[in-house]
Amino acid sequence: MTGLKFERLAHGQYYKVVLHIGSTYVPVADETLADLKSHSLLPAERFLELLVEKVGYSSYLKEQLRAELKSTGDPITQVTVLQGVIRDL
Repeated sequence: MTGLKFERLAHGQYYKVVLHIGSTYVPVADETLADLKSHSLLPAERFLELLVEKVGYSSYLKEQLRAELKSTGDPITQVTVLQGVIRDL
């Protein structure tokens, strides 16, 4: 699997949503999810920076997020898709 993808987990899990970064994943806290949802109508470039800051809690993870977006082709298109998905989570 390549690219970034949000996934809702089963009820009763500590984290309700994870972000897949290629073949790995990062749990997303409820507060972070709420913040991303509230900013999901930002232009894609600005939302990308917010996503990297909120989900990338280490410099390594931030690099992984950016590298995965670059490897999949058009990062702006992928971020636009993520914005739509996050509104429905």
